[in-house]
Amino acid sequence: MQMVNSQIKKQLSGSSLIRQMFEKGIELKKIHGEENVYDFSLGNPDLPPPESVGQSLYHIAEEAAKPFSLGYMPNAGYPEVRAKLAEHLSREQGVALEAADCIMTCGAAGGLNVVFHTILEEGDEVITPSPYFVEYDSYVANHGGRLVRAESVDFTFDLDLDNFAAAINEKTRAVILNSPHNPTGKIYSAAEYTRLAELIEAAEKKYSRPIFVIADEPYRFLNFEGVEIPSVFKFFRHSIVGGSYSKSLSLAGERIGYLAINPALSAEEKKELSGGLILSNRTLGFVNAPAVAQKILLDCLDATVDLEIYRKRRNAMAKILDDANIKYSMPAGAFYFFAQSPVADDRIFVDALLKERILAVPGGAFGRAGYIRLAFCVDEKTILAAAGGMKRAAAECSK
Repeated sequence: MQMVNSQIKKQLSGSSLIRQMFEKGIELKKIHGEENVYDFSLGNPDLPPPESVGQSLYHIAEEAAKPFSLGYMPNAGYPEVRAKLAEHLSREQGVALEAADCIMTCGAAGGLNVVFHTILEEGDEVITPSPYFVEYDSYVANHGGRLVRAESVDFTFDLDLDNFAAAINEKTRAVILNSPHNPTGKIYSAAEYTRLAELIEAAEKKYSRPIFVIADEPYRFLNFEGVEIPSVFKFFRHSIVGGSYSKSLSLAGERIGYLAINPALSAEEKKELSGGLILSNRTLGFVNAPAVAQKILLDCLDATVDLEIYRKRRNAMAKILDDANIKYSMPAGAFYFFAQSPVADDRIFVDALLKERILAVPGGAFGRAGYIRLAFCVDEKTILAAAGGMKRAAAECSK
């Protein structure tokens, strides 16, 4: 007898390689000791939250003795948090947002599921550049849609507009843009957005339906070169920005994120879209974003962990890859390298690294075989200690 539905059964059979490698690391650490295993599999920030987060928690604990201090609030979040977020995002995105344009969510992942539940009909398609964050497949399928890959330019991972043009059709309902990008660290340019906007505007007219552009931005603060990160609001009328504080405040386990809709939409459009998103936030069972995490944001919205620590780690990872003659495109943002495998079958290289107690994820898990992903959100000493094993594994696979 089958205990789960067919979709879940299929997803279980292809369970996330990221999580598989992470769990393999736990096993190896029990055998060899944590300091002798070099785990670059999971984007799980190891830095403590900024000091202001601890101070905020202390104040929240004092307030917790009051009635309803941690009870339900409106499904879109505390009004004062939404107002403060609107001010913050207005500066960040370069547009004038109001509190009503913002909805607090259970992380960026919860926010994406809320969007797809709200806008997708059965059989609708959502396009994303490939390689891509592997969970997008499930987020779209959860709500009756199908994820369509538009292959990006090999090695540089620029948007390939010809591939986007070929992917757009009458079923296209949305596009996901993740910048800075997981797994490549790519930051998309204003020129790329300009050309993509022309394609989408033409398709909207042709098919007489909005095509939503959804910016997934949990890594926006991790911008190592200080380049412009264009706001989708300025290029795409039907756009939504989603993000979280998992990385910037090291609050991954708190599951706090947001959605913001383009203020350029008409009042009627905004009312319908925001109403649908708020309803979905409730009926999907999220009800509201975590109360404690929202209260933390009131005190810490403009704080971040130290970017320089991640920059030093990026440079350390680049050095050990250079020493091992492994080719890569230097990530401009996020905390991942998407490096070329020295052998065509990336799983062979991942297995060779595993023998050296180095954990990486094969590029095929992200829709681009021939690469590996390395997360450098670990201590710099761990990165440097993996140098010998990285060089040996690469040499073995290059024979």
